[in-house]
Amino acid sequence: MGDGVEQPEYEVGTGVLCVFGRQLKLFRERAGMDRAGLGSLTGYSASTIASFEQGRRIPPPRFIDRADEVLDTGGVLSAGKEEVARAQYPAFFRDAARLEAEAVELHVYANQAVPGLLQTEEYAQAIFMMMRPPMDDDVIEQRVGARLARQGILAGRDAPLASFVIDEAVLRRPIGGRDTLRGQLEHILLLRERRNVEIQVMPLDREENAGMAGPFTLIETKEGRRIAYAEVQNVSRLQTERERVRSLEVKYGIIRAQALTPRESLAYVEKLLGEP
Repeated sequence: MGDGVEQPEYEVGTGVLCVFGRQLKLFRERAGMDRAGLGSLTGYSASTIASFEQGRRIPPPRFIDRADEVLDTGGVLSAGKEEVARAQYPAFFRDAARLEAEAVELHVYANQAVPGLLQTEEYAQAIFMMMRPPMDDDVIEQRVGARLARQGILAGRDAPLASFVIDEAVLRRPIGGRDTLRGQLEHILLLRERRNVEIQVMPLDREENAGMAGPFTLIETKEGRRIAYAEVQNVSRLQTERERVRSLEVKYGIIRAQALTPRESLAYVEKLLGEP
């Protein structure tokens, strides 16, 4: 996993999804079951089962586990569940998503959009709707679902310590409309209840901002590895060289010092919510 190395795509209709789909079809036919029959036992329509088998749609984990059970595959389908789940993410983000899920610490600086781990469903959908060239509706649905699923890492006993510094411009930009932005700001305030999450705001009136080069994420894994992730125009870089990671760690420390404190930041978000 070198710096700036892009991983191969798992596009819908190719790769791991097609392999899984062929396995699903073989096990279904072995069981003497048609698509409607499998659908009735798993809670999906026959057309959706066809989409799974043809690699045109990403099957959710609950379907995979249920299909494994009713088709008596001996765990074969469930064994591929994690690999299939990765297909929800664009190729450039897959390694970062895996590391993020294993992190004990996450530190994020954002100056373009609210970080994905903090986004509401409506805000995330608005982000993907604005992508150009446009995404298909099915792809948007998959990406939104994957983004919301990622947020589970912030909850639970093993949740990482997570800090976020968000530029004020992001919190004023009405992505998806004023109601969507309001819902997003309210969601950020609700996150104050999580003791492992700290959120800071970088005000627009700051004369110094060490984060002008763009957004980035710092990740520390259970094994003590420290990695940095940066993404620009859907081109991602996982930085593993200690010198490069250390320079971003220093930068993040300066950014946090320049931003409002967590308490001041939440008060500032409340103030933004009160503005017309």
